[in-house]
Amino acid sequence: MLSKTDLVLVCVMPSPRDMELARLLGWYRIPLRRAPKVISVDYLAFYQPSAFGQRGGQIEFVAPVHGHEMLTRAELLRDEADHPRAHEEYYKIQLGALEKLPVPVKAAKWKRLTFLYTTGEYLLAAETLNDLVVKDDERKLLWQSLRERAQNADLYKVDLPEADVDPMLLAALLGMQKLRGK
Repeated sequence: MLSKTDLVLVCVMPSPRDMELARLLGWYRIPLRRAPKVISVDYLAFYQPSAFGQRGGQIEFVAPVHGHEMLTRAELLRDEADHPRAHEEYYKIQLGALEKLPVPVKAAKWKRLTFLYTTGEYLLAAETLNDLVVKDDERKLLWQSLRERAQNADLYKVDLPEADVDPMLLAALLGMQKLRGK
């Protein structure tokens, strides 16, 4: 069960089909070219976009992370061997059972989200996505935890700066570096 001290990566669950893959097969995929620098977290929280109809625009479920590996899209989704991105690399995040949050976290003003780091404490207390943003001194602790996770990651080593940066801004900046090939 999600605890207050858990490091959480909020990510988009693109479709109900992807939610079923996570629920039944126990994994979630992130394209390497769009992945945040640190994927070694305790939990994933899944933001459901408008593809979920009336259940869209919120986070309803989380899942514990048990590990990750690198595969091509074709290896992950064998029925999509002809997909245009079939040979691109993806992180396959191994998940435990999906857990329903006691109260869904609503989007409110936000409608688009890629990745956002937060903690179990913030997630359990949040009413809206804006409530997930870690502030003040706790942000320094989150930043330190992300730095340590990045340095200890087996598949993807990164050098994160010592600066005090908002985790949302960090995720956006790291995503931009990936797009530029850095």
